[in-house]
Amino acid sequence: MRFSSASGWGSPASPSGSRFGPKRGVSFLPDAVFEPAARDFTPLLGPLQQAVAAAGSNPVILIDGPSGAGKSTLADALVEHWPGTVRPQLVRMDDIYPGWDGLDAAVRHLQRHVLQPRHDGLPAAWQRYDWSDNEAAEWHPLDAARPLIVEGCGTLAAAHEPLGQVRVWLAADDALRKRRALDRDGEAFRAHWDQWQQEWASYLERESPEGRATVRLRAGT
Repeated sequence: MRFSSASGWGSPASPSGSRFGPKRGVSFLPDAVFEPAARDFTPLLGPLQQAVAAAGSNPVILIDGPSGAGKSTLADALVEHWPGTVRPQLVRMDDIYPGWDGLDAAVRHLQRHVLQPRHDGLPAAWQRYDWSDNEAAEWHPLDAARPLIVEGCGTLAAAHEPLGQVRVWLAADDALRKRRALDRDGEAFRAHWDQWQQEWASYLERESPEGRATVRLRAGT
């Protein structure tokens, strides 16, 4: 898989997405799924690194796109190859969604507790959702003096546009994303495919997230 800049392609043919309830400390998209990109991401990160460097010393980077496109891997690569001197903080929406129908709630949580307070110079924090116990868990405070990366479906909602200096849209072929999701999560994922697809489709129609991006990337093989 590779990351490449793209400016002339349209929205995915279908807004399908995948979500399998996270375990603490475990990403939905383990690095093993995207090993080729991890081995050769330096030139592919160029446009994103340039945008980050131009955004100042303490920017907020928002990475959105359909599930399975590689947002987690891209965010990890950006952290590892950060163009600044202060290491950024990374927040994953996967850790915030309160269940399979929680995309909208996570979008509101991100604005209310993370992005808006940070923008206003107030303390910011996010609350983890424990999928095992089906309840909200501990809070994680954020350091206002460090750059912030937030990756996951829902980061480019309309209300977030003025709160993020670098806004990234990452896309990939729908068939490729679904195949990887099913290979990874099997029947546990298949049972929730349509549910998350409806969440994602509603979000796309309401928020038009791709149009809010300042950097567009497309992942492919």
